[in-house]
Amino acid sequence: MIVGIPTETLPGERRVATIPATVPTLTKAGLDVLIQAGAGLAAGFPDEAYAEKGARIASDRAQVFAEADVILQVRALGANLIYGRADLERLRATQIVIGFSEPLGEPQAARDLAGRGVTAFSMELIPRITRAQSMDALSSMATIAGYKAVLMAAAALPRMFPMMMTAAGTVAPARVFVVGAGVAGLQAIASARRLGAKVEAYDVRPAVKEQVESLGATFVDLPLDTDRSEDTGGYAKAQDETFYVRQREMMSRVVAASDVVITTALIPGRAAPVLITDEMVSGMSPGSVVVDLAAERGGNVEPSRPDETVVAHGVTIFGPTNLPATVPYHASQMYAKNLSTLLLHLVTDGTLQLDLRDEITQGTLVSHDGHVVHPRVRELLG
Repeated sequence: MIVGIPTETLPGERRVATIPATVPTLTKAGLDVLIQAGAGLAAGFPDEAYAEKGARIASDRAQVFAEADVILQVRALGANLIYGRADLERLRATQIVIGFSEPLGEPQAARDLAGRGVTAFSMELIPRITRAQSMDALSSMATIAGYKAVLMAAAALPRMFPMMMTAAGTVAPARVFVVGAGVAGLQAIASARRLGAKVEAYDVRPAVKEQVESLGATFVDLPLDTDRSEDTGGYAKAQDETFYVRQREMMSRVVAASDVVITTALIPGRAAPVLITDEMVSGMSPGSVVVDLAAERGGNVEPSRPDETVVAHGVTIFGPTNLPATVPYHASQMYAKNLSTLLLHLVTDGTLQLDLRDEITQGTLVSHDGHVVHPRVRELLG
């Protein structure tokens, strides 16, 4: 079975789905690895490094799609709607595609892949169970996003993060408030603490308080009813608007006292909840910085805009949508490990074996045999 890795086509996407170090793992399992020439260059992996590890180099994209039985991508069609559509005609029935594909946000793309007879697996749908942890690409990428968000904020803030005692006097530490203590939020907390900031954090799930405090941050307790704040997969659940109104009222004081606010609250398959209003931003000191990691899904911060830097009330607000691509070497390293682990879970003796009773296979399979098969995606398509 031939595994093909094409170059990513979304502008600004510098990651690659497989790195040289993972090639021997795949070839040992009986797979032939074919990578498009130059696919890894933007991430720091030249063609020669792939060839030395046993991969074949394809002269162009057409060759990859023509020869490969399995296509590995960072961004498949649903996560690359405009530029990824050019690949749709290259795909053939029974071909397998694995990558990020936004099936809950762009279900029509899943229907288009099914129409081509493609068997598609989505990395966003990896179940949060112990044996799937090494495949959890969302967590891997969230780790990088949380780290990079802090660096963005530190670079833009007109003051230093750590407390310093100098001959010119004592410099007070910056105050950082992280909203959402999932993987990205916890990494943001850890990174801000390493830089010396005084960090506070809030999450609708009280159960994460211990994790927040273990990183040296203060957990902000808001007296809200959070009995049903977490779903079975460990994600925060969507709340009604009354809850969010009360939450914003109670959070205003903490936001106003912060030099940096980093928001990370996302609900799978839903628009991001607005947690920081324009009025709350206006209460922050001029020169403060906000990084909205939910900007791609509508944003947690009312004035934020995807991939734009907005200045509102003297506060700089970033809305990055693809921070992992700004650290392409390690992002590719982590993603390639997640991806290859899933692929090898699906392969036996060099061929794909679909066990639909398996929780991982069942959870990630979006389309097969000409049909959209994932229950949640089918529901979205009506």
